[in-house]
Amino acid sequence: MKKYVAEMFGTFALVLIGVGSAVLAGPVVGNLGVALAFGLVLLAMVYAIGGVSGCHVNPAVTVGVLTAGKMPAREALIYIVVQCIGAIIAAGVILAIAVGNPSYSLAVDGLGQNGYGALSPGGYSLASGFLVEVVMTLLFVFVILAVTGIEELKTFAALPIGLALSMVHIVMIPVTNASVNPARSLGPAVFVGGEALMQLWLFWVAPIIGAVLAAVLWRYILVAGITRPVAVAKPAKTER
Repeated sequence: MKKYVAEMFGTFALVLIGVGSAVLAGPVVGNLGVALAFGLVLLAMVYAIGGVSGCHVNPAVTVGVLTAGKMPAREALIYIVVQCIGAIIAAGVILAIAVGNPSYSLAVDGLGQNGYGALSPGGYSLASGFLVEVVMTLLFVFVILAVTGIEELKTFAALPIGLALSMVHIVMIPVTNASVNPARSLGPAVFVGGEALMQLWLFWVAPIIGAVLAAVLWRYILVAGITRPVAVAKPAKTER
């Protein structure tokens, strides 16, 4: 049970700090500040719970790890369920804080939900949103699989993982408000409802496709490269 509680708490922290920075502090910190908030909280949680659950805190990461053959399907399903619960709780906490400001309106200001078209911060289309979510999730999950799959890199894996999440957010926030995490998208959409819930499918399908592609690419590039036997030249015989 400890790993499932850790995943729920880790996802709660990710959404609380990441989405909370957008909803409560967005006008102050800007898109760059929000991107850094997501990366920094993930970095912290990798160190805090990585040794317990692996700190997936993201259904797409769990699907990537499952596709890579590094966890059983039943455990992956439970991970995804508790991640979604943690994200919904965090979104509820953010809303409870936000309504304390008389000028805040859920209908007008939203809750950091993801979207395309009219819900895209930059007015980007469904096709643009789908493409950016697939490609950026692929990059993000590939980094995770790479740095956690090589023993020499595990001790400082949190740093590249956190930086990778910040980097993809810098690119994605104007397009879809940056998901790469179906649970992060689910939490706010549950409370916003309406069009946010109708568009939620994209933020499950696209990141999962990206995660599966990342696992396939990881197995082809890194696993095959590491396990392939290396020919060692035999020393030439010397005549006496």
